[in-house]
Amino acid sequence: MIKNKISLAGLIIVALAAVIGLSALAKNNSDIPKGLEDKGPLTKITFIHYKDGHVKPVVGAGKPKVTQCYGFLSSGAKWKTIEDYYINPLNSGLDTAFAASAINAGATEWEKYGGNIFGSGIVDTNVLYDDSMVDGKNVVAFGLYPDPNVIAVITVWGYFLGSPKTRQLVEWDMLFNTYFVWGDAAVNSSLMDLQNIATHEIGHSAGMADLYNTSCNLETMYGYSSEGEIIKRDLHNGDIAGIQALY
Repeated sequence: MIKNKISLAGLIIVALAAVIGLSALAKNNSDIPKGLEDKGPLTKITFIHYKDGHVKPVVGAGKPKVTQCYGFLSSGAKWKTIEDYYINPLNSGLDTAFAASAINAGATEWEKYGGNIFGSGIVDTNVLYDDSMVDGKNVVAFGLYPDPNVIAVITVWGYFLGSPKTRQLVEWDMLFNTYFVWGDAAVNSSLMDLQNIATHEIGHSAGMADLYNTSCNLETMYGYSSEGEIIKRDLHNGDIAGIQALY
């Protein structure tokens, strides 16, 4: 079922020393909940998805807790507010309606089992992928990533280090690498299926971690994929159990 395996993982955790300054910046953002001092530093976790089975080890604040074919970025780290996300289809080579529908379907699939997690997906050609700071917008964009081995990148900001009761996700930004040809792989198996990969990536934005145990290869959060794959469009047993445990 998997042709040329593509690793859908590789976590890079920004050193805390680098993000403490950004934490202070975030304190001035009206979107950040009160009680910052009780949550620990605002931290970002960036998932960089490589080809050819290239998987980097998980280190630092976002080390996942993995069990029963599901795992979390950090135990208890989830959305406590419902926020819209913005889709910029420019550079994708796709019809705007198709791109928005595929991405929204990914969010809807998680909400089918986890309840209301996300707001609405809004098409906005002015938003940009920016993983350098919290700017109050969750963004999905398309662009040419400098490494052709990377198929997608998502950065999730949150409070991952305090008590599990105070851990919280606050923002995410997602980029699909236009080195790949995106589309509907159910129609053309040579394409990288947008809904398939979007559902996996949106799982990260909801607080879910990657999986690498081959016994979990039917899960949406399993860390390998290929052109033509569509199995990740639908959550499997572990994905469902995980999102219900988190929310």
